[in-house]
Amino acid sequence: MKESQIGDGRVNIIEEDFQHLKKVLRAQIKDELTVCCGGFDYTVEIEEIKNSSIVCVITDINKNYTESSLKVTLFQGLPKSDKMELIIQKCVELGVWEIVPVMTERCVSRINTDKDAQNKLARWQKIAREAAKQCNRGIIPNIHYPITFKEAVEMASQAELSVIPYEKESAVGLKNVVARYQGITSGSIIIGPEGGFEEKEVKMAEDRGVKKISLGPRILRTETAGMVSLSLMMYELGDVSNGRT
Repeated sequence: MKESQIGDGRVNIIEEDFQHLKKVLRAQIKDELTVCCGGFDYTVEIEEIKNSSIVCVITDINKNYTESSLKVTLFQGLPKSDKMELIIQKCVELGVWEIVPVMTERCVSRINTDKDAQNKLARWQKIAREAAKQCNRGIIPNIHYPITFKEAVEMASQAELSVIPYEKESAVGLKNVVARYQGITSGSIIIGPEGGFEEKEVKMAEDRGVKKISLGPRILRTETAGMVSLSLMMYELGDVSNGRT
């Protein structure tokens, strides 16, 4: 839901949400709904069903409490086939703030044209939107246009804590690192594609302050590594280990 759809005590539901409400849920006048937008939950009642929109009256507004104070950005090396769709869906459920696809040296999957990138981005953003709705997120995480590894490192280094899981690291785990970062509000995770990272890429990240970590003795698939890293960071520094308040 866009903020432009809210005004004068009413919410105007359009496009996919309208189609879903009208054709799938068979919404009726006086039905009560909860609409999420900009970190707030709007309780609304359907006032009018038009040909291309549903107009609702706002009856209550409450802050949405499903968003963590820790904003984690996942920088995901482009995987093969439809793995990116699974990564987006599950990481949105886990609470990721945004996801940035990254083109590393060992990426097998390549985006060769701007049109291809735009098509994939539209698909990925739709998946993020559907996942956010399913788990009552207060925001829809943004899926970025694919960037280079160098650009990813520059972006990731701006977070208060940035890590890069690496299969050749065995001494330092995430738990060893996070003890010094309690109370932070931003984090980033850089995940490699199926073939992993080149050593020079890891060195580039370390030179910009990104911390190299291990995810344990077993080598994880790229679609698993991001979910595990995010889960651990959200548990240690975010809201996954806390009860609802």
